[in-house]
Amino acid sequence: MKLLLIVLLVVVNYVGGTTPSRPNIVMILADDMGYQDVGFRDSNILTPNMDRLATEGVILENHYVMPQCSPTRSSLLSGRHAIRTGFWKGNIKPNEEWGLRLNETTIPEMLRRNGYATHGIGKWHCGLYTWDHTPVKRGFDTFFGLYLGAQGYFSHKRSGHVDLRDNYIDKDGKFVDNVRLDLQGKYSTYLYTDRAVETIENHDKSKPLFLYLSYTAPHTPNDAPEEAVKKYASHIPSSPKQRRKYATQISIMDEGIGKVVEALKRENILDNTIIVFTSDNGAVYGKKGSNYPLRGGKQSLFEGGVRAVSFVSSPLLQKTGYVNKNLHHVTDWYATFQKMAGDQPTHHSKLQLPLDGVDIWSSISNNQPCREEVLMNFRDHSMIQDSSEHEFLVKREDSTIDEDIGQLGDDEYLDDDSDDFFVIRWKDWKLFTGKYKVQDWTSKNSLGEAAKFDRDDSWLTGGGKAGSGTKLFDLSTDPREETNVADKNPDVVKKILEKIPGYREKMTKINKRTRSKEGMKNGIWVPWVKNVEKM
Repeated sequence: MKLLLIVLLVVVNYVGGTTPSRPNIVMILADDMGYQDVGFRDSNILTPNMDRLATEGVILENHYVMPQCSPTRSSLLSGRHAIRTGFWKGNIKPNEEWGLRLNETTIPEMLRRNGYATHGIGKWHCGLYTWDHTPVKRGFDTFFGLYLGAQGYFSHKRSGHVDLRDNYIDKDGKFVDNVRLDLQGKYSTYLYTDRAVETIENHDKSKPLFLYLSYTAPHTPNDAPEEAVKKYASHIPSSPKQRRKYATQISIMDEGIGKVVEALKRENILDNTIIVFTSDNGAVYGKKGSNYPLRGGKQSLFEGGVRAVSFVSSPLLQKTGYVNKNLHHVTDWYATFQKMAGDQPTHHSKLQLPLDGVDIWSSISNNQPCREEVLMNFRDHSMIQDSSEHEFLVKREDSTIDEDIGQLGDDEYLDDDSDDFFVIRWKDWKLFTGKYKVQDWTSKNSLGEAAKFDRDDSWLTGGGKAGSGTKLFDLSTDPREETNVADKNPDVVKKILEKIPGYREKMTKINKRTRSKEGMKNGIWVPWVKNVEKM
Protein backbone atom coordinates (compact mmCIF):
# COMPACT_ATOMS: atom_id res chain seq x y z
CA MET A 1 0.00 0.00 0.00
CA LYS A 2 1.27 3.30 -0.81
CA LEU A 3 2.39 5.30 1.63
CA LEU A 4 3.50 9.04 2.03
CA LEU A 5 6.26 9.43 4.47
CA ILE A 6 6.76 12.70 6.26
CA VAL A 7 9.56 12.87 8.80
CA LEU A 8 9.61 15.73 11.32
CA LEU A 9 12.70 15.93 13.43
CA VAL A 10 12.50 18.33 16.33
CA VAL A 11 16.07 18.98 17.31
CA VAL A 12 16.74 19.85 20.93
CA ASN A 13 20.48 20.53 20.74
CA TYR A 14 22.59 21.34 17.74
CA VAL A 15 26.19 20.55 18.52
CA GLY A 16 28.85 21.69 16.04
CA GLY A 17 29.33 20.07 12.66
CA THR A 18 26.33 19.12 10.59
CA THR A 19 24.51 16.54 12.71
CA PRO A 20 21.85 17.66 15.23
CA SER A 21 22.30 16.00 18.63
CA ARG A 22 19.47 14.04 20.27
CA PRO A 23 16.70 15.62 18.18
CA ASN A 24 13.01 15.24 18.73
CA ILE A 25 11.76 13.33 15.68
CA VAL A 26 8.30 13.55 14.18
CA MET A 27 7.89 11.25 11.20
CA ILE A 28 4.79 11.62 9.06
CA LEU A 29 3.85 9.12 6.36
CA ALA A 30 1.21 9.44 3.69
CA ASP A 31 -0.01 6.31 1.94
CA ASP A 32 -0.07 5.73 -1.83
CA MET A 33 0.44 9.33 -2.91
CA GLY A 34 1.46 10.05 -6.47
CA TYR A 35 4.82 11.58 -7.40
CA GLN A 36 3.10 14.52 -9.10
CA ASP A 37 0.24 14.96 -6.61
CA VAL A 38 1.63 17.99 -4.75
CA GLY A 39 1.35 21.64 -5.66
CA PHE A 40 5.10 22.17 -5.99
CA ARG A 41 5.01 19.66 -8.87
CA ASP A 42 2.27 21.63 -10.63
CA SER A 43 -0.56 19.37 -9.46
CA ASN A 44 -4.16 20.57 -9.38
CA ILE A 45 -4.40 19.11 -5.83
CA LEU A 46 -4.24 21.73 -3.07
CA THR A 47 -1.24 21.13 -0.76
CA PRO A 48 -0.19 24.59 0.51
CA ASN A 49 1.44 23.36 3.72
CA MET A 50 3.58 20.74 2.02
CA ASP A 51 4.41 23.20 -0.76
CA ARG A 52 5.71 25.74 1.73
CA LEU A 53 7.76 23.21 3.65
CA ALA A 54 9.26 21.80 0.44
CA THR A 55 10.10 25.04 -1.33
CA GLU A 56 11.59 26.60 1.81
CA GLY A 57 13.57 23.46 2.51
CA VAL A 58 15.18 20.79 0.35
CA ILE A 59 13.33 18.72 -2.24
CA LEU A 60 14.75 15.18 -2.43
CA GLU A 61 14.58 14.28 -6.09
CA ASN A 62 16.01 10.77 -5.81
CA HIS A 63 14.57 9.37 -2.59
CA TYR A 64 13.72 5.70 -3.19
CA VAL A 65 11.29 3.46 -1.38
CA MET A 66 9.83 0.00 -1.95
CA PRO A 67 6.87 -0.43 -4.36
CA GLN A 68 4.39 -1.46 -1.63
CA CYS A 69 3.39 -0.47 1.88
CA SER A 70 4.66 -3.24 4.17
CA PRO A 71 8.09 -3.51 2.49
CA THR A 72 8.62 0.26 2.73
CA ARG A 73 7.49 0.48 6.35
CA SER A 74 9.57 -2.48 7.46
CA SER A 75 12.66 -1.09 5.71
CA LEU A 76 12.07 2.35 7.17
CA LEU A 77 11.62 1.10 10.74
CA SER A 78 14.52 -1.39 10.65
CA GLY A 79 17.04 0.39 8.43
CA ARG A 80 17.34 -2.87 6.51
CA HIS A 81 16.38 -3.82 3.01
CA ALA A 82 13.48 -6.13 2.21
CA ILE A 83 15.88 -8.87 1.12
CA ARG A 84 17.04 -9.00 4.76
CA THR A 85 13.70 -8.54 6.54
CA GLY A 86 11.87 -11.07 4.35
CA PHE A 87 9.52 -8.49 2.81
CA TRP A 88 11.04 -8.95 -0.66
CA LYS A 89 7.96 -10.99 -1.62
CA GLY A 90 5.50 -8.16 -0.87
CA ASN A 91 2.80 -6.97 1.49
CA ILE A 92 1.35 -8.59 4.58
CA LYS A 93 -2.26 -9.41 3.71
CA PRO A 94 -4.99 -9.60 6.35
CA ASN A 95 -4.90 -12.82 8.38
CA GLU A 96 -1.37 -13.76 7.31
CA GLU A 97 0.85 -15.19 10.01
CA TRP A 98 4.05 -13.21 9.60
CA GLY A 99 5.50 -9.78 10.30
CA LEU A 100 8.67 -7.79 10.93
CA ARG A 101 10.81 -10.33 12.75
CA LEU A 102 11.25 -9.87 16.48
CA ASN A 103 15.04 -9.86 16.24
CA GLU A 104 14.86 -6.67 14.16
CA THR A 105 15.50 -3.47 16.13
CA THR A 106 13.07 -0.71 15.13
CA ILE A 107 13.60 3.05 15.10
CA PRO A 108 11.31 3.62 18.13
CA GLU A 109 13.02 0.78 20.00
CA MET A 110 16.45 2.25 19.26
CA LEU A 111 15.36 5.76 20.23
CA ARG A 112 13.56 4.69 23.40
CA ARG A 113 16.71 3.02 24.73
CA ASN A 114 18.33 6.44 24.31
CA GLY A 115 15.77 8.23 26.46
CA TYR A 116 13.16 9.19 23.88
CA ALA A 117 9.42 9.33 24.40
CA THR A 118 8.01 7.36 21.45
CA HIS A 119 4.47 7.62 20.07
CA GLY A 120 2.92 5.95 17.00
CA ILE A 121 -0.20 7.17 15.24
CA GLY A 122 -1.98 5.76 12.17
CA LYS A 123 -1.05 2.79 10.02
CA TRP A 124 1.26 0.01 11.26
CA HIS A 125 1.13 -2.80 8.62
CA CYS A 126 4.21 -4.63 9.94
CA GLY A 127 2.41 -7.60 11.46
CA LEU A 128 -0.35 -8.35 13.97
CA TYR A 129 -0.58 -12.11 14.28
CA THR A 130 1.01 -12.00 17.76
CA TRP A 131 0.86 -9.22 20.32
CA ASP A 132 4.66 -9.12 20.24
CA HIS A 133 4.48 -7.93 16.62
CA THR A 134 2.25 -4.93 17.43
CA PRO A 135 3.57 -1.35 17.84
CA VAL A 136 3.77 -0.95 21.64
CA LYS A 137 5.72 -4.22 21.78
CA ARG A 138 8.09 -2.87 19.10
CA GLY A 139 9.27 0.28 20.86
CA PHE A 140 6.35 2.70 21.07
CA ASP A 141 5.21 4.02 24.45
CA THR A 142 1.75 4.59 22.96
CA PHE A 143 -0.02 3.73 19.72
CA PHE A 144 -3.29 5.05 18.26
CA GLY A 145 -4.30 3.64 14.88
CA LEU A 146 -4.72 0.44 12.89
CA TYR A 147 -2.62 -2.72 12.72
CA LEU A 148 -3.75 -3.65 9.18
CA GLY A 149 -2.97 -2.02 5.85
CA ALA A 150 -6.34 -0.36 5.19
CA GLN A 151 -9.78 0.24 6.64
CA GLY A 152 -12.87 2.37 6.09
CA TYR A 153 -12.11 6.01 6.92
CA PHE A 154 -15.43 6.38 8.77
CA SER A 155 -16.21 2.82 9.88
CA HIS A 156 -12.63 1.90 10.87
CA LYS A 157 -13.50 -1.63 9.73
CA ARG A 158 -11.82 -4.20 7.55
CA SER A 159 -14.01 -7.11 6.44
CA GLY A 160 -16.67 -6.03 8.92
CA HIS A 161 -14.27 -6.01 11.90
CA VAL A 162 -12.98 -2.90 13.69
CA ASP A 163 -9.24 -2.15 13.78
CA LEU A 164 -8.82 1.20 15.56
CA ARG A 165 -7.12 1.07 18.92
CA ASP A 166 -5.43 2.97 21.71
CA ASN A 167 -2.46 0.98 23.02
CA TYR A 168 -0.22 1.94 25.92
CA ILE A 169 1.51 0.60 29.03
CA ASP A 170 -0.32 1.67 32.19
CA LYS A 171 1.28 2.82 35.47
CA ASP A 172 1.41 -0.78 36.67
CA GLY A 173 3.35 -1.88 33.60
CA LYS A 174 0.36 -3.62 32.04
CA PHE A 175 -0.27 -3.51 28.29
CA VAL A 176 -3.66 -1.92 27.48
CA ASP A 177 -5.55 -2.49 24.20
CA ASN A 178 -8.52 -0.13 24.03
CA VAL A 179 -10.49 -0.72 20.82
CA ARG A 180 -12.14 2.61 19.98
CA LEU A 181 -15.65 1.61 18.99
CA ASP A 182 -16.81 5.02 20.26
CA LEU A 183 -15.06 6.78 17.37
CA GLN A 184 -16.94 5.05 14.54
CA GLY A 185 -18.32 7.59 12.09
CA LYS A 186 -15.45 10.02 12.63
CA TYR A 187 -13.04 10.53 9.74
CA SER A 188 -9.75 8.82 10.56
CA THR A 189 -7.41 11.44 9.04
CA TYR A 190 -8.91 14.06 11.37
CA LEU A 191 -8.54 11.67 14.31
CA TYR A 192 -4.85 11.06 13.56
CA THR A 193 -4.13 14.78 13.26
CA ASP A 194 -5.95 15.55 16.51
CA ARG A 195 -3.99 12.87 18.35
CA ALA A 196 -0.69 14.16 16.93
CA VAL A 197 -1.47 17.70 18.09
CA GLU A 198 -2.48 16.42 21.51
CA THR A 199 0.72 14.38 21.77
CA ILE A 200 2.88 17.41 20.98
CA GLU A 201 1.00 19.59 23.46
CA ASN A 202 1.34 17.01 26.25
CA HIS A 203 4.94 16.08 25.58
CA ASP A 204 7.36 16.24 28.51
CA LYS A 205 10.07 18.49 27.09
CA SER A 206 12.67 17.02 29.43
CA LYS A 207 12.81 14.11 26.98
CA PRO A 208 13.39 14.10 23.23
CA LEU A 209 10.29 13.13 21.25
CA PHE A 210 9.76 10.57 18.51
CA LEU A 211 6.31 10.94 16.91
CA TYR A 212 5.47 8.57 14.07
CA LEU A 213 2.39 9.96 12.27
CA SER A 214 1.48 7.45 9.58
CA TYR A 215 -1.59 8.65 7.68
CA THR A 216 -3.63 6.17 5.64
CA ALA A 217 -4.44 8.89 3.09
CA PRO A 218 -4.79 8.67 0.16
CA HIS A 219 -4.93 4.85 0.20
CA THR A 220 -8.18 3.13 -0.71
CA PRO A 221 -11.08 3.21 0.04
CA ASN A 222 -11.95 6.43 -1.78
CA ASP A 223 -13.51 8.07 1.31
CA ALA A 224 -13.78 11.80 2.02
CA PRO A 225 -16.38 14.02 3.74
CA GLU A 226 -18.63 15.65 1.16
CA GLU A 227 -18.16 19.12 2.67
CA ALA A 228 -14.40 18.67 2.31
CA VAL A 229 -14.76 17.60 -1.33
CA LYS A 230 -16.62 20.86 -2.01
CA LYS A 231 -13.97 22.85 -0.13
CA TYR A 232 -10.87 21.29 -1.66
CA ALA A 233 -11.77 19.64 -4.96
CA SER A 234 -14.61 21.46 -6.70
CA HIS A 235 -12.07 22.66 -9.29
CA ILE A 236 -10.90 19.09 -10.06
CA PRO A 237 -12.31 17.61 -13.32
CA SER A 238 -14.88 14.89 -12.69
CA SER A 239 -13.00 12.38 -14.83
CA PRO A 240 -11.48 10.11 -13.71
CA LYS A 241 -14.39 9.86 -11.29
CA GLN A 242 -12.31 8.99 -8.20
CA ARG A 243 -9.91 11.91 -8.61
CA ARG A 244 -11.91 14.46 -6.58
CA LYS A 245 -12.09 12.33 -3.44
CA TYR A 246 -8.48 11.26 -3.86
CA ALA A 247 -7.48 14.93 -4.07
CA THR A 248 -9.57 15.70 -0.99
CA GLN A 249 -7.89 12.93 0.98
CA ILE A 250 -4.51 14.51 0.24
CA SER A 251 -5.70 18.04 1.03
CA ILE A 252 -7.16 16.96 4.39
CA MET A 253 -3.82 15.35 5.20
CA ASP A 254 -2.03 18.54 4.15
CA GLU A 255 -4.32 20.51 6.43
CA GLY A 256 -3.35 18.14 9.23
CA ILE A 257 0.35 18.69 8.55
CA GLY A 258 -0.26 22.40 8.89
CA LYS A 259 -1.91 21.85 12.29
CA VAL A 260 1.03 19.75 13.45
CA VAL A 261 3.42 22.54 12.47
CA GLU A 262 1.26 25.07 14.34
CA ALA A 263 1.34 22.86 17.43
CA LEU A 264 5.14 22.76 17.23
CA LYS A 265 5.12 26.58 17.04
CA ARG A 266 2.86 26.92 20.07
CA GLU A 267 5.12 24.61 22.05
CA ASN A 268 8.17 26.67 21.01
CA ILE A 269 9.98 23.76 19.39
CA LEU A 270 9.49 24.48 15.67
CA ASP A 271 12.78 26.37 15.45
CA ASN A 272 14.52 23.12 16.37
CA THR A 273 12.50 20.95 14.02
CA ILE A 274 13.48 19.08 10.89
CA ILE A 275 10.63 18.01 8.63
CA VAL A 276 11.17 15.19 6.12
CA PHE A 277 8.40 14.17 3.78
CA THR A 278 8.27 11.17 1.48
CA SER A 279 5.70 8.84 -0.01
CA ASP A 280 5.94 5.15 0.73
CA ASN A 281 5.43 4.36 -2.96
CA GLY A 282 3.80 5.87 -5.99
CA ALA A 283 0.08 6.17 -6.69
CA VAL A 284 -1.79 3.12 -7.95
CA TYR A 285 -1.00 2.86 -11.64
CA GLY A 286 -3.59 4.06 -14.12
CA LYS A 287 -6.22 5.20 -11.66
CA LYS A 288 -6.90 8.36 -9.63
CA GLY A 289 -3.33 9.38 -8.79
CA SER A 290 -0.60 10.71 -11.04
CA ASN A 291 3.09 9.76 -11.07
CA TYR A 292 3.71 11.98 -14.09
CA PRO A 293 6.18 12.17 -15.76
CA LEU A 294 7.53 8.90 -14.38
CA ARG A 295 6.73 5.41 -15.60
CA GLY A 296 4.59 2.98 -13.63
CA GLY A 297 3.12 3.13 -10.13
CA LYS A 298 2.51 1.11 -7.01
CA GLN A 299 3.83 -2.47 -7.20
CA SER A 300 6.08 -1.47 -10.09
CA LEU A 301 9.86 -1.16 -9.93
CA PHE A 302 9.78 1.55 -12.57
CA GLU A 303 10.43 5.05 -11.23
CA GLY A 304 6.76 5.88 -10.67
CA GLY A 305 6.49 3.04 -8.17
CA VAL A 306 9.69 3.53 -6.17
CA ARG A 307 10.84 7.14 -6.55
CA ALA A 308 8.86 8.99 -3.93
CA VAL A 309 7.86 12.60 -3.59
CA SER A 310 10.08 13.75 -0.71
CA PHE A 311 11.41 16.86 0.98
CA VAL A 312 13.13 18.13 4.12
CA SER A 313 12.43 21.45 5.82
CA SER A 314 14.26 22.87 8.83
CA PRO A 315 16.06 25.96 10.15
CA LEU A 316 18.92 23.56 10.92
CA LEU A 317 19.62 22.92 7.24
CA GLN A 318 22.76 24.69 6.10
CA LYS A 319 21.56 24.87 2.51
CA THR A 320 17.91 25.41 1.57
CA GLY A 321 15.70 26.32 -1.37
CA TYR A 322 17.15 23.80 -3.80
CA VAL A 323 16.49 20.41 -5.36
CA ASN A 324 18.81 17.73 -3.98
CA LYS A 325 19.65 15.09 -6.59
CA ASN A 326 21.74 12.78 -4.41
CA LEU A 327 20.67 9.15 -4.07
CA HIS A 328 18.77 8.34 -0.88
CA HIS A 329 16.83 5.28 0.30
CA VAL A 330 14.13 4.77 2.91
CA THR A 331 16.53 2.58 4.92
CA ASP A 332 18.76 5.62 5.46
CA TRP A 333 16.55 7.21 8.12
CA TYR A 334 17.44 4.63 10.77
CA ALA A 335 21.18 5.34 10.46
CA THR A 336 20.53 9.08 10.31
CA PHE A 337 18.40 9.10 13.46
CA GLN A 338 20.78 6.75 15.21
CA LYS A 339 23.66 9.16 14.81
CA MET A 340 21.51 12.09 15.94
CA ALA A 341 20.43 10.13 19.03
CA GLY A 342 24.02 9.21 19.89
CA ASP A 343 23.07 5.53 20.04
CA GLN A 344 25.84 3.03 20.74
CA PRO A 345 24.45 -0.27 19.43
CA THR A 346 27.16 -2.40 21.05
CA HIS A 347 26.15 -1.08 24.48
CA HIS A 348 22.74 -2.79 24.42
CA SER A 349 21.79 -6.39 25.13
CA LYS A 350 19.82 -6.81 21.90
CA LEU A 351 22.11 -7.40 18.94
CA GLN A 352 21.71 -4.83 16.19
CA LEU A 353 21.60 -6.54 12.82
CA PRO A 354 23.65 -5.11 9.91
CA LEU A 355 22.13 -1.92 8.50
CA ASP A 356 21.70 -1.18 4.81
CA GLY A 357 21.03 2.53 5.28
CA VAL A 358 23.60 5.28 5.70
CA ASP A 359 23.57 8.60 7.55
CA ILE A 360 22.27 11.13 5.01
CA TRP A 361 22.09 14.31 7.08
CA SER A 362 25.20 15.88 5.50
CA SER A 363 23.91 14.89 2.08
CA ILE A 364 20.65 16.75 2.73
CA SER A 365 21.99 19.69 4.74
CA ASN A 366 25.16 20.32 2.72
CA ASN A 367 24.37 18.59 -0.58
CA GLN A 368 27.18 16.06 -0.06
CA PRO A 369 27.00 12.77 -2.01
CA CYS A 370 26.37 9.77 0.22
CA ARG A 371 25.75 6.66 -1.89
CA GLU A 372 25.93 5.63 -5.54
CA GLU A 373 23.77 2.53 -5.46
CA VAL A 374 20.18 1.69 -4.49
CA LEU A 375 18.74 -1.82 -4.68
CA MET A 376 15.10 -1.63 -5.80
CA ASN A 377 14.33 -5.28 -5.08
CA PHE A 378 15.64 -8.78 -5.64
CA ARG A 379 13.30 -11.74 -5.85
CA ASP A 380 14.55 -15.33 -5.76
CA HIS A 381 11.91 -18.02 -5.29
CA SER A 382 14.54 -20.56 -4.28
CA MET A 383 14.62 -18.63 -1.00
CA ILE A 384 11.05 -19.67 -0.13
CA GLN A 385 11.07 -22.79 2.03
CA ASP A 386 8.47 -25.26 3.25
CA SER A 387 7.99 -24.80 6.97
CA SER A 388 5.26 -24.90 9.58
CA GLU A 389 6.96 -22.11 11.51
CA HIS A 390 5.18 -18.77 11.79
CA GLU A 391 7.93 -16.22 11.29
CA PHE A 392 7.76 -15.78 7.51
CA LEU A 393 5.12 -17.22 5.33
CA VAL A 394 3.68 -16.99 1.81
CA LYS A 395 1.69 -19.18 -0.32
CA ARG A 396 -1.75 -17.87 0.49
CA GLU A 397 -4.68 -20.22 0.49
CA ASP A 398 -7.66 -19.32 -1.64
CA SER A 399 -10.09 -17.61 0.68
CA THR A 400 -13.03 -15.22 0.89
CA ILE A 401 -11.69 -13.61 4.04
CA ASP A 402 -11.99 -10.04 2.79
CA GLU A 403 -15.64 -9.30 2.08
CA ASP A 404 -14.72 -5.65 1.44
CA ILE A 405 -12.27 -6.51 -1.32
CA GLY A 406 -14.04 -4.38 -3.89
CA GLN A 407 -13.94 -1.32 -1.67
CA LEU A 408 -10.80 -1.70 0.38
CA GLY A 409 -8.60 -4.20 -1.35
CA ASP A 410 -8.51 -3.34 -5.03
CA ASP A 411 -4.87 -2.31 -5.05
CA GLU A 412 -3.71 -4.22 -1.97
CA TYR A 413 -4.82 -7.48 -3.54
CA LEU A 414 -3.15 -6.98 -6.90
CA ASP A 415 -0.88 -9.97 -6.39
CA ASP A 416 2.48 -9.70 -8.04
CA ASP A 417 3.24 -13.20 -9.29
CA SER A 418 6.45 -12.15 -10.98
CA ASP A 419 9.18 -14.72 -11.32
CA ASP A 420 12.75 -14.09 -10.18
CA PHE A 421 14.18 -10.64 -10.92
CA PHE A 422 16.86 -8.18 -9.90
CA VAL A 423 16.38 -4.41 -10.22
CA ILE A 424 18.95 -1.85 -9.11
CA ARG A 425 20.08 1.72 -9.69
CA TRP A 426 23.83 2.29 -9.86
CA LYS A 427 24.79 5.93 -10.37
CA ASP A 428 22.54 7.09 -13.24
CA TRP A 429 22.07 3.57 -14.61
CA LYS A 430 19.04 1.47 -13.78
CA LEU A 431 19.02 -2.22 -14.67
CA PHE A 432 16.16 -4.73 -14.85
CA THR A 433 16.81 -8.40 -15.35
CA GLY A 434 14.58 -11.41 -14.88
CA LYS A 435 10.82 -11.55 -15.17
CA TYR A 436 8.71 -8.74 -13.82
CA LYS A 437 5.56 -6.71 -14.32
CA VAL A 438 5.61 -3.88 -16.83
CA GLN A 439 3.63 -0.67 -16.47
CA ASP A 440 3.59 2.37 -18.71
CA TRP A 441 2.84 6.04 -18.04
CA THR A 442 -0.02 8.09 -16.58
CA SER A 443 -0.85 11.60 -17.67
CA LYS A 444 -0.37 14.86 -15.80
CA ASN A 445 -2.94 15.26 -13.01
CA SER A 446 -4.31 11.84 -14.06
CA LEU A 447 -6.45 13.53 -16.72
CA GLY A 448 -7.92 11.92 -19.80
CA GLU A 449 -8.21 8.21 -20.44
CA ALA A 450 -6.64 6.20 -17.66
CA ALA A 451 -3.53 4.29 -18.64
CA LYS A 452 -3.84 0.52 -18.78
CA PHE A 453 -1.42 -2.31 -18.22
CA ASP A 454 0.59 -2.94 -21.35
CA ARG A 455 -0.68 -6.44 -22.03
CA ASP A 456 1.26 -6.72 -25.30
CA ASP A 457 4.50 -6.54 -23.34
CA SER A 458 3.24 -7.50 -19.90
CA TRP A 459 6.32 -9.53 -19.00
CA LEU A 460 9.97 -9.06 -19.80
CA THR A 461 11.96 -12.25 -19.74
CA GLY A 462 15.75 -12.13 -19.56
CA GLY A 463 18.46 -14.67 -19.05
CA GLY A 464 20.66 -12.31 -17.07
CA LYS A 465 22.85 -11.37 -20.04
CA ALA A 466 23.10 -8.13 -21.97
CA GLY A 467 20.89 -8.23 -25.03
CA SER A 468 18.84 -11.21 -23.93
CA GLY A 469 15.99 -9.48 -22.14
CA THR A 470 17.96 -7.48 -19.61
CA LYS A 471 17.05 -3.80 -19.84
CA LEU A 472 19.20 -0.82 -18.96
CA PHE A 473 18.05 2.80 -18.70
CA ASP A 474 20.18 5.92 -18.44
CA LEU A 475 18.14 8.02 -15.99
CA SER A 476 20.29 11.10 -16.57
CA THR A 477 18.90 11.40 -20.11
CA ASP A 478 15.86 9.12 -19.89
CA PRO A 479 14.06 9.57 -16.54
CA ARG A 480 10.87 8.16 -18.09
CA GLU A 481 12.59 4.83 -18.79
CA GLU A 482 11.60 4.74 -22.45
CA THR A 483 14.80 3.59 -24.18
CA ASN A 484 16.64 0.35 -23.44
CA VAL A 485 20.37 0.95 -23.90
CA ALA A 486 21.67 -2.41 -22.66
CA ASP A 487 23.09 -3.44 -26.04
CA LYS A 488 25.03 -0.17 -26.30
CA ASN A 489 26.55 -0.49 -22.81
CA PRO A 490 27.61 -4.14 -22.29
CA ASP A 491 30.37 -3.21 -19.85
CA VAL A 492 27.89 -1.40 -17.59
CA VAL A 493 25.48 -4.32 -17.73
CA LYS A 494 28.26 -6.78 -16.89
CA LYS A 495 29.44 -4.68 -13.92
CA ILE A 496 25.94 -4.42 -12.47
CA LEU A 497 25.08 -8.10 -12.96
CA GLU A 498 28.24 -8.98 -11.04
CA LYS A 499 26.59 -7.45 -7.96
CA ILE A 500 23.88 -10.15 -7.82
CA PRO A 501 25.84 -12.80 -5.82
CA GLY A 502 26.68 -10.27 -3.11
CA TYR A 503 23.03 -9.34 -2.66
CA ARG A 504 21.94 -12.99 -2.74
CA GLU A 505 24.21 -13.68 0.23
CA LYS A 506 22.26 -11.11 2.24
CA MET A 507 18.82 -12.56 1.48
CA THR A 508 16.62 -13.95 4.24
CA LYS A 509 14.78 -17.18 3.52
CA ILE A 510 11.04 -16.99 4.02
CA ASN A 511 8.44 -19.65 4.70
CA LYS A 512 5.36 -20.30 2.62
CA ARG A 513 2.62 -18.05 3.96
CA THR A 514 -0.33 -19.29 5.93
CA ARG A 515 -3.59 -17.55 6.78
CA SER A 516 -6.15 -17.88 9.53
CA LYS A 517 -9.53 -16.40 10.39
CA GLU A 518 -8.70 -16.63 14.09
CA GLY A 519 -7.83 -12.92 14.15
CA MET A 520 -11.42 -11.90 13.43
CA LYS A 521 -13.32 -12.23 16.71
CA ASN A 522 -16.49 -10.57 17.99
CA GLY A 523 -16.30 -7.82 15.37
CA ILE A 524 -12.69 -6.88 16.21
CA TRP A 525 -9.28 -7.70 14.73
CA VAL A 526 -6.97 -9.25 17.35
CA PRO A 527 -3.67 -11.18 17.34
CA TRP A 528 -4.27 -14.94 17.42
CA VAL A 529 -0.92 -16.77 17.72
CA LYS A 530 0.95 -17.15 21.02
CA ASN A 531 4.53 -17.91 22.01
CA VAL A 532 6.47 -17.16 18.84
CA GLU A 533 10.17 -17.66 19.48
CA LYS A 534 12.23 -14.51 19.08
CA MET A 535 14.71 -15.34 16.36
